[in-house]
Amino acid sequence: MNIIDTDVAIIGAGTAGLAAYRAAVAAGKQALLIESGPHGTTCARVGCMPSKLLIAAAEAAHGPAKWNEFGLRLEGRVLVDGVAVMARIQRERDRFVGFVLDAVDRIPPGDRLTGKARFTGDRSLQIDGGPAVRFRSAVIATGSAPAIPGLLRDAADRLVVNDDVFAWSDLPRSAAVFGPGVIGLELGQALSRLGVDISMVGRGGYVGPFSDPALRDYAHTTFAAEFSLDPDAKVDNITRVEGGVRIARRDAHNRLDEQTVDYVIAATGRTPNVRDLGLDTTSLALDPAGVPRFDRTTLRCGTSTIFIAGDANNDLPLLHEAADEGRIAGENAAALPDVRPGLRRTPLAIVFTDPQLAVIGQRYADLAGQTFVTGRASFEDQGRSRVMLRNRGLLHVYAAPGDGRVLGAELIGPDAEHLAHLLAWGIQSEMSVARMLEMPFYHPVVEEGLRTALRDAAAQIAHRRQPVDRLAA
Repeated sequence: MNIIDTDVAIIGAGTAGLAAYRAAVAAGKQALLIESGPHGTTCARVGCMPSKLLIAAAEAAHGPAKWNEFGLRLEGRVLVDGVAVMARIQRERDRFVGFVLDAVDRIPPGDRLTGKARFTGDRSLQIDGGPAVRFRSAVIATGSAPAIPGLLRDAADRLVVNDDVFAWSDLPRSAAVFGPGVIGLELGQALSRLGVDISMVGRGGYVGPFSDPALRDYAHTTFAAEFSLDPDAKVDNITRVEGGVRIARRDAHNRLDEQTVDYVIAATGRTPNVRDLGLDTTSLALDPAGVPRFDRTTLRCGTSTIFIAGDANNDLPLLHEAADEGRIAGENAAALPDVRPGLRRTPLAIVFTDPQLAVIGQRYADLAGQTFVTGRASFEDQGRSRVMLRNRGLLHVYAAPGDGRVLGAELIGPDAEHLAHLLAWGIQSEMSVARMLEMPFYHPVVEEGLRTALRDAAAQIAHRRQPVDRLAA
C-alpha cells in the first residue's frame, strides 16, 4: 500500500485551507494540501466576487432611477443586455479565480494531493483511488455547500443555487428567491434591478442578518417597496410546469395564490461539508449536525490532533474569518502540543444591498438577559444621505450602561460597510461611547449618523447615572 507521511494534513484548499498550509509551512513543518474539487475558493468562484460583479451591474442600471428627482432627464430608457452582463461577470470571475490558481500552482507539487479524503482513524486518512496518509496533525477545511429544503426540489431542472446563477449565459424573465438572508437579498435585489421579475419568500419573518426586531421590520419595508417580499410565506407546493415552475402559497387570509416563474433560486443557507469525511472512525465528539466540537479560539477539536477551520465549522462563515481561522489552525497544528488561542476579531458581517446591512460585535439577540442601552439614529433626515438621495436607514448601537463600553450594533443604511468598520474597530479597542464621541466627525458625511446614535446612547447612560430623588420616587 502506498503511504504518505506528513506533519500536517490539510483537507480542503479554499481560503481556510490555504491559510492553514501557509502557516504550517512558515512554522517549519511539512504540510500536505488535499483537494477533491476545483481550486479557486468559494469566494472567487461563486461567492463574494461574482456576486459583487452582479451588484455593480445592477447599481449602474439603477442609477437613472433617481435622475428625475435630481433634475436630470433621460430620453428613453436603459436597456439591460443580459448576455453582456453575464459575460462580464464570468470574465472577471475567472480573473479572480486565476489569482488563486496561480497561488496554488506555486505550491510545490509534492505538497499537493488531488482526491477525496476520508479519515480512517485519529491520525490517518485514505484518499479515494490514491494513497493512505499518516499525519501528526490535521486541519479540516472542507468548506460548505448550499442547503436545499426538500420542497424546493420539486422545481427539478429549474432549481438553482447561488453557485449556478453565475453560470447563466443570459438573465431570465422571472425568478422566485427562497431565503431573504444575505445571499438571497444580494442576488434578489441585483437581479430585480437588472429587469428580472423577482419574488422573494422566507420563513419565520427573518430578513437579512438582523436579530433586532426594529431593524428587521425596517429592512422588510425597505426591500418590499422594490420587489415582492414575503418573509413568512406559507408555500403549499411547487410544481415543474411547461416553461417554468408554478408556486402555490397562501396569503394572509389563507387564500391560495399561484404564480409561475422561470427559475427557483435556493438561497436557504449552507451546510458544512463534513458528512463524507469518515468522522465516525475518529474519537471526535460531534454536534447534532455532525460537525466536530471545537474550541473557537484554538480551532482544536477537543484534545485531539485534529483542527477545523473556515465554513466547515459553521462558526462565522465569512472569508476574513476563514482566513483567520485557517492561520490559527495551521499554527496550532504545527505547534502541537503547544496549542495557543489565536486572535479572533470583533464579529463583522456586511450585506452589499442598497441600502447596505451590517451587524457588528454583539447582536441584539446576543444581549438577551443583559442590561444595555440602545443609541438610535435614522438616516431618513441625515444631511449627507438626503443630499445623495440615499436617505433610507436605521442604526442601533448597543452599549453597557455602567462603563459605557460599546458592545455591538445592527445597521441598515448608506455606506454601512464603512460605518461597520468604524464600529468594529471601536469595539475591538474596547472604546466607550464617550471615547468614540471624542473622535473627529467631518461635515457633511454619512458618519455623522453614527455620532447621532452615540449621542443618544450617551444621554441614556448619563440619565441612568443621575441620583434617585427618593421623595419623588
